[in-house]
Amino acid sequence: MSFKALLATKAGDAISASIVDFDENDLMAGDVTVAVDYSTVNYKDGMALTGSPPIIKTFPLIAGVDFAGVVEASTYPGITVGDRVVANSWGLSQTHHGGYAQKARVSGDWLVKLPENISTKDAMALGTAGYTAMLCVIALEHGGLTPERGDILVTGANGGVGSIAIALLSKLGYRVIASTGRPQEADYLRALGAADIIDRKTLSEPGGPIASERWAGAIDSVGSHTLANVLAQTKYRGVVAACGLAQGLDLPSTVLPFILRNVTLAGIDSVNAPQEVRLEAWRRLSLDLDFEKLAKTVTTVGLSDVVALAPTILQGGVKGRTVVDVNA
Repeated sequence: MSFKALLATKAGDAISASIVDFDENDLMAGDVTVAVDYSTVNYKDGMALTGSPPIIKTFPLIAGVDFAGVVEASTYPGITVGDRVVANSWGLSQTHHGGYAQKARVSGDWLVKLPENISTKDAMALGTAGYTAMLCVIALEHGGLTPERGDILVTGANGGVGSIAIALLSKLGYRVIASTGRPQEADYLRALGAADIIDRKTLSEPGGPIASERWAGAIDSVGSHTLANVLAQTKYRGVVAACGLAQGLDLPSTVLPFILRNVTLAGIDSVNAPQEVRLEAWRRLSLDLDFEKLAKTVTTVGLSDVVALAPTILQGGVKGRTVVDVNA
């Protein structure tokens, strides 16, 4: 039986992707087969499809780092036919066929059964970005932050992680400052719950190793000089969760924020997070997110639209979350 899939191939150094009819028998090994409803376009998907930097390790490969759908067949304990499930990261779109297809076969270890109040479309409106945002919020809480401690900064605010982080934090009672390069979209950020907007230019240039205290914590998806400046302006015993590298993978900082202000820098890995961490993140998303706000972040596209979006998301041209209806 064949189905539609977005297959990435490589010729020399050039990566291309096109929609093909893919035979179910050619799916990789796994003990659960899923009829995919939706995938999404994450920053990592943009990197995978453009090859900058290289993400896909095996060619040809179905792209897409996450998916949500309904189980068609399973020999994995605890997952049965008809279960609604979500998969984020692991080896998807790196060494294993991913979510830009109407079917997927993976190990049951990679799947999380969705909470009752999260639809498969909601799951991909969240996607790896939303799940990562929740991991960041949990890290801030583990560091001892509460709304009473002060403002929380969110960088890359218009992106997927940033948008959902704002919605989560505001519902939990935090006052959120949003850093963005698109101040014309301030109304969108305020609708998600941002109380204040700052221009990312104030953080993206080289700065001093320590500066006046401004926020109790931050969620940063940008890295480089932005993260260094965020750390330099974090209050005493503050917590910064770092989950991205949109500006760069360097960190031109010093130890001063850590040894003078006892700042905690928490690294967030969404790819290989253990199952219990994933289950807790999705449980918290089901409780702590305003799904009306989530709907405001979503644009829905078809499988044929994905390739054109890849460079756009890397250039910061995508607002919020892009859900891919693989059956459209």
